[in-house]
Amino acid sequence: MMFLSRIGLRSCSGARIATSNTRCASVLPSTTPSVSTSAASTQLHRNDNHNHYTQSFSTAAKPSTAQLVKQLRELTGAPMMECKKALSTPEVDHDLEKAQEWLRKYGSAKASSKVAGREALEGLVGVKIEGDRASIVKVASETDFASRAETFSTFVQDIADAAASSTDATGDVDINAFMTSSKNSKGKLLSESLNDAILAIRENIQVDSLFILKASSDKSVLAGYVHGRAPNSTCGSAAAVVEVEVVTSDAGSGKAEEAAKKLAMHVVAAKPTYLNPASVPEDVVNKEKEILLEKMSGTNKPPEIMEKIIDGQMRKFYEGICLTEQSHMVEEGNPKVSKAMKSLGLEVKNYILVGMTK
Repeated sequence: MMFLSRIGLRSCSGARIATSNTRCASVLPSTTPSVSTSAASTQLHRNDNHNHYTQSFSTAAKPSTAQLVKQLRELTGAPMMECKKALSTPEVDHDLEKAQEWLRKYGSAKASSKVAGREALEGLVGVKIEGDRASIVKVASETDFASRAETFSTFVQDIADAAASSTDATGDVDINAFMTSSKNSKGKLLSESLNDAILAIRENIQVDSLFILKASSDKSVLAGYVHGRAPNSTCGSAAAVVEVEVVTSDAGSGKAEEAAKKLAMHVVAAKPTYLNPASVPEDVVNKEKEILLEKMSGTNKPPEIMEKIIDGQMRKFYEGICLTEQSHMVEEGNPKVSKAMKSLGLEVKNYILVGMTK
């Protein structure tokens, strides 16, 4: 027997033993180069030249399956069992990067097939204004709970951001082409982000509409308003983007931007269908006149009187559906929108309104 101390003592044979632990031990046989103790992850190594042993510790350890599952869930948002299945697949063999690829390929495809066809009436609307371009996107989900999830709102805003910074499309955008060719700020295709969102939320998610508005002149100002914002989100249940143009020298861009923001709020509240009477389709106008004439049939009124009555009724009709003819709901006194803009040296050029409808 020999006694091992922190500074080391010599054995009965004169060989010095070096160790960091103080304990009693038997002299190790000279033919045993190393002894491994798995509980402490410790190894004793023999130096044949000097006939002494040193002890080393290894702290490196592979993460457990539970730890990998947790990391994969944080990265993808996929359910626990789905993550476990991905990691245990032979071709993945507990590799996180390969597991993410497997989930994108098989997990999201499976999730998409399960939720396809379900009614999606909830969702969010996102807006982004970037210089002379503005985008507005509507993404639908099945439940209000899902639409309030951070994964969902981030996805919606990513689409709006990418659309506003693009230079190709304007107007009503081809959604499929845009999603398969555009990327988010992290460099991921938006089509892949959609699959990731479906995998994480497990609901039918659809990009319902996407519009891009470009300012018609260098004197124009774009502004937007989002109504009913989700918690910790820039997206909401309805949104509007408007374009106003500075037409007089005394109307600065600051005044124009403030007026445009107020007008965007009015648009969300009043929900106009057309910009002005000239933009109402002819068939819509003719149909309304037919209805008015039918109402007055049998009244035996002279034609010129009937014409005046119809003109008055049509003015009311335009006030209900045309932005420029509506009473401004945000300005004091509720003046007609066209008059309110003219008094500020501005003119309404365009607008887009998008909201969730149930």
